[in-house]
Amino acid sequence: MTDRITLTRLAVTTPHGVLAHEKREPQRFFVDIVIECDLSAAGATDDLARTISYADVAQDAERILLQPPVDLIEHLAEQIAESVLARPAAEAVEVTVHKPDAPAGVDFSPIGLSGPAVSIRREQHRPVVIALGANLGDRVATLASAVRALGRVEGLELIEVSGLFETDPVGGPQQPDYLNAVAVGTTRLAPWTLLDRLHEIEAGRGRTREIRWGARTLDLDLIQVGDPAADTDLRVETDALTLPHPRAHERAFVLAPWLAADPQARLRVGPKIVPVAGLLRAADTIGIRVGPQWRPL
Repeated sequence: MTDRITLTRLAVTTPHGVLAHEKREPQRFFVDIVIECDLSAAGATDDLARTISYADVAQDAERILLQPPVDLIEHLAEQIAESVLARPAAEAVEVTVHKPDAPAGVDFSPIGLSGPAVSIRREQHRPVVIALGANLGDRVATLASAVRALGRVEGLELIEVSGLFETDPVGGPQQPDYLNAVAVGTTRLAPWTLLDRLHEIEAGRGRTREIRWGARTLDLDLIQVGDPAADTDLRVETDALTLPHPRAHERAFVLAPWLAADPQARLRVGPKIVPVAGLLRAADTIGIRVGPQWRPL
């Protein structure tokens, strides 16, 4: 299910167009914006941070329309779509730019909003890193089942899953060794929506949260959403979610499988963007071993 935020007929008078006189003489432009997002958390919590401010979206679109003249309304639509998708909650957006007074050399009906218009639809496409771990029951079967479940999450596409690494437990009570892996892919989901899906998969495989850092049938952690090298990684700090994961940079049981899945991986650590390979070289890798063979994808 996808919810929507709709802005209809944002009106701006401004000069844009291919012809010279269009760049001098302002004319009417109207914009419709339909944003696809998951509004369930906002509806439940009454928290603006879990939705998208339509006032901010409208002001950004107006700012784009009031920029120095451009030739094409396609370019305006693309810029507006890009500004919407910069918001964490946005999954997809459709933008329509109307230019009713365009000099097309023909007559359009005077009734309603007639004349040329361009509509585009763009989906969110953020890189995502998910860490998997298990140390109770049939660990390989549980992790393989979790990967299959991740592959069925609408709005998440897996690209690569690492091999398995067997690791000594870190912190918490005495418990069995873990099997760990990392999945990398892309997602159009808001990070809190994706986290909810991870928790659903955990719960479906018997995960309970009774003892902090205790043994578990399945652990799915959201490590990073977006690309730090392009400065598009999301930085989130709430009671339920922190991105990037605040301890990933020092956890060899995350870094080793992540590097195996993506040798070019990078992670934001404070103000720096650091290659995962360098973080792994600096980490304590004692207690990490290559695990059983598997074919998760």
